Amino acid sequence: MKERGKKRQVVGTVISNKMDKTVIVLVESLVKHRLYHKYIKRRAKFAAHDKGNTCRLGDKVLITESRPLSKIKKWRVTEIIQKAV
Repeated sequence: MKERGKKRQVVGTVISNKMDKTVIVLVESLVKHRLYHKYIKRRAKFAAHDKGNTCRLGDKVLITESRPLSKIKKWRVTEIIQKAV
């Protein structure tokens, strides 16, 4: 069971910023296979709220879980860690 007040935070890369105040963030993680003990790359895409439309393609961002903001948006952009070149 999740503790109250603890919000999940993940780091990912912005792959789309075509929508107004919304970005799509690609999060990659390594998961160990339980039988073969080999590491597998897992990918997940999250729609995140970008309040000021400040994120650009390729930016590395920190997103935080929040209440549902729309049908697909349940994350918010907390900070831009690294700007794209």
